[in-house]
Amino acid sequence: MEYITAGESHGPELTAIVTGVPAGLVISEEQMNSDLARRQGGYGRGGRQTIERDTVRVTGGLRFGRTLGGPIGLSVRNRDWVNWSDRMAPFGQPPADLKREVTPRPGHADLVGALRTNTDDCRNILERASARETAARVAATGIARELLAELGVEVFSYVVSVGDASMDEDDFLAKAPTYTPLDIELSEMRCPSARATESMKAAIDRARAAGESLGGTFRVVARGLVPGIGSYASAGERLTARIGAALFGIPAIKGVEFGLGFEAARRPGSEVHDPIVLEGAEGFQRSSNNAGGLEGGMTNGMPLVVTVAMKPIPTLMRPLDTVNLDTLEVEQASKERSDVCAVPAAAVVAEGEVAFALANAYLEAFGCTNMTDLKASVKSYKQRLRTMSR
Repeated sequence: MEYITAGESHGPELTAIVTGVPAGLVISEEQMNSDLARRQGGYGRGGRQTIERDTVRVTGGLRFGRTLGGPIGLSVRNRDWVNWSDRMAPFGQPPADLKREVTPRPGHADLVGALRTNTDDCRNILERASARETAARVAATGIARELLAELGVEVFSYVVSVGDASMDEDDFLAKAPTYTPLDIELSEMRCPSARATESMKAAIDRARAAGESLGGTFRVVARGLVPGIGSYASAGERLTARIGAALFGIPAIKGVEFGLGFEAARRPGSEVHDPIVLEGAEGFQRSSNNAGGLEGGMTNGMPLVVTVAMKPIPTLMRPLDTVNLDTLEVEQASKERSDVCAVPAAAVVAEGEVAFALANAYLEAFGCTNMTDLKASVKSYKQRLRTMSR
């Protein structure tokens, strides 16, 4: 499967086209809209979320709630477009009072994009570079989540830290996270710890008062994966590489760790690698999960555990210094309406990206024409694995 998105932050709408989806996959409109609502949630979000109430409109590829096997068209309307229709008009002349964005924000794509595309208005860059685009991604990747669910795979995420406030979770690999959606989604921070939730909210309040922004870390977990998904044969086929690339494609993501991650570099091999055991009907297993569910670029049957770091949002209410593109003098950077913290939302986007990479790996391993054949192929594979461990 592949997807592409189009649209600007303050344009009429965001559009996504998803190709390569098997025929016969049941798609829930309610689930897609639920994911879009989760992306908009979280303590620390800005004024844009009071304007937008994201819902998806399907423009092709479905009939009676099932995929037809052709490209799927999706759109998410920007309600704020009514306030920007003159400044972001696709055709015509710019309004006489148009204000160009000439004070690029440090940490954003503004300046580098302007240099690359030879423009003197950073709005041509920031509109597309905005994380608003991830609404279309969540709609598109939700299709992969539905596909995985039919194959018995669950993907979820939760926030671990915001700024210097963090959740105490020393044994998250030993036990593999067993939180329920209720544990996570009832928290304003999408964090299953009530104590950590309050600490994170307090950190956001302090940052807001100081005109600052905060980043943080979150985890994406996938349970129910069969072993052997991905490949060891070439770099581009390794699931580690594909998931890493997908996550780094999300705005503001600066670090990705699988399992122990960087901690593995500080331990001897005997404390890193997971012993192989044989457990009855379950077959080959690992007695620990330090690898986070991936070995040699492939799933090993244990839960996939990925920890992701997000930097603070570049828009600051007390802006940093920059250089005016017109005068070449030092000024304060521009201010866009923005969030103080969007880590809970980024985690929802990351869920979708991980699901999309996993779904593609399943399709490559078991076929992608229709869901009936796909599920039969996965069932046959599981049966073969059981015979190998007897």
